[in-house]
Amino acid sequence: MDEEQQSTIPKNTVTIEPAGPCKKKVAVEIPEEAIRSATDEQYENLRKEAIVPGFRKGRAPRRLLEKRFGKETTEQIKLKLLAEASEAAIKDNELDVLGEPDIDFEKIELPAEGPFKFDFEIEVRPEFDLPPLEGIPVTRTKLEVTNEQVDKEVDQLRKWSGVWTPREKGDVELEDQIIADVILRVEGIEEEAKVNNIEIQIRKNGFVGEVPVENLDELLIGAKTGDTKNTSVEVPKTYFREDYRGKKVEIDISIKDIKWLKPAELNENFLLRFDVKTKEELRQKVHDMLQHRLENQARTEMAEQIYKYLLDNTSFDLPLDIVAEQATTVLKRQYVNLLSRGLPHEQIDEQMEQLRASSEEHAKQQLKTFFIMDKIAEKLEIEVNEEELNGHIAQLAIQREQRPERMREEMQRDGSLAQFKLEIRQTKCISKLLESAQITEKKPSKRATRTRKTSKKSAKEND
Repeated sequence: MDEEQQSTIPKNTVTIEPAGPCKKKVAVEIPEEAIRSATDEQYENLRKEAIVPGFRKGRAPRRLLEKRFGKETTEQIKLKLLAEASEAAIKDNELDVLGEPDIDFEKIELPAEGPFKFDFEIEVRPEFDLPPLEGIPVTRTKLEVTNEQVDKEVDQLRKWSGVWTPREKGDVELEDQIIADVILRVEGIEEEAKVNNIEIQIRKNGFVGEVPVENLDELLIGAKTGDTKNTSVEVPKTYFREDYRGKKVEIDISIKDIKWLKPAELNENFLLRFDVKTKEELRQKVHDMLQHRLENQARTEMAEQIYKYLLDNTSFDLPLDIVAEQATTVLKRQYVNLLSRGLPHEQIDEQMEQLRASSEEHAKQQLKTFFIMDKIAEKLEIEVNEEELNGHIAQLAIQREQRPERMREEMQRDGSLAQFKLEIRQTKCISKLLESAQITEKKPSKRATRTRKTSKKSAKEND
């Protein structure tokens, strides 16, 4: 169809109305002239290609083509009109969509005459106004490393290097690990799932297999080898595993073995793991590491104040289905965030378990933060180029003792590269906002000061 013919065809009529938070209902009416034009064009193309007995290629009459290919051609015309009209409706009305139009193609029929009417719902980005971004009030705590903190960190290093040891006598205690056979009965699924010899960490909020269990410690502390414990949980509707999402799960836990974590001895072999020769060198290395961590903590606390300010002063709703669909993405971003902070895998795993079992409200908060920061990045024209991305990957690769090229390939393969780039952009946004923030420095609380003095006194007595 040439441009002159196209200009004489009336345009589609489009009406848009709200259909709930982050949703729009789009109604489209395609005029009869446009249907006829699309039909003529489809049959003209078909005539050029169709092979009909008794006629040379491109010479078969249209009535014969309609008789032989009518049903199939009508379906093709319908799909073409639906695709083009829905795409144009979104583009012409500048809808900032989150997904594809929800169109039930099979239930929509192309009319024999008259206009072609259909409607669909589409999820869109929330519409909201940002609060003022300059002069955000922020307080910074001046933190110093104490001897007590060094002691705790050394103890923690010994635990991370420790060995899970069978508890020959006694009951299950907090922070123990049990080996158990588990039976899961999931609501709506007739066949029960059996999993043998799985490891379960005894924490307040833990996991039995892939199922999050609140107050797991209350259920298992005090149990003995050979005991079977039963519980029932309601899995959150925003849980990342779709097969458990929003369902009731009954759990049987048969305890086969109980283990406790025996810390590593503070001996020469232990010191060699951290490339030091004496306990004093280890303490100094730990002190420097903690000082760096405290500086990052101070910056993280200021960033959290920025996030809180933005969340408290920005209001919009999110529907539950968006929260559920984005739960996995949120978890990936959190994982990348923890990874980029250089935390040990043990701490990352523990925090990820807590995040997986987090409430629906937490998932909503994470999504609201994402949309707010996305809009801020757009307003401040903040982007992450390939050079910056590769630089951050290189830093992370050094921490993990991997080659940068290999780490990038792994991140690209598991889908975390895009999330990592978003995390870098978000960090750049926070840095930009802190440049113009009203920062007030404060001293640590008196309690923290007393702890530091007591720790110094103890250190002198031990010298």
